[in-house]
Amino acid sequence: MPPDNADAPELDPRRRRLLFRACHRGTKEADLMIGGFVTRHIAAFSEAELAEVESVLELPDVDLSDWLSGRREPPPHLRTPMLERMAIECGQPGAGLPPELRRP
Repeated sequence: MPPDNADAPELDPRRRRLLFRACHRGTKEADLMIGGFVTRHIAAFSEAELAEVESVLELPDVDLSDWLSGRREPPPHLRTPMLERMAIECGQPGAGLPPELRRP
């Protein structure tokens, strides 16, 4: 699971809830990919982007893990700019690893 965001107490309640939901998905793979992405970007997300992330988090973990890892393509009707952004970042080598375990 991604490390807790050290700045989390400074986040507003909506961002804290979203960060918790992203980091506690129910599967280790989803926690690392989705939680890592949200942890890295939560402070900078606009209100519209927060809504997009909330929509993505409503999708089933099994599907999200497959789509974000590149095992399957998401259906066209579910492709959103945020899901695409997440897929690009999560598809990078080592994306699910904690920063201290990634190769430079």
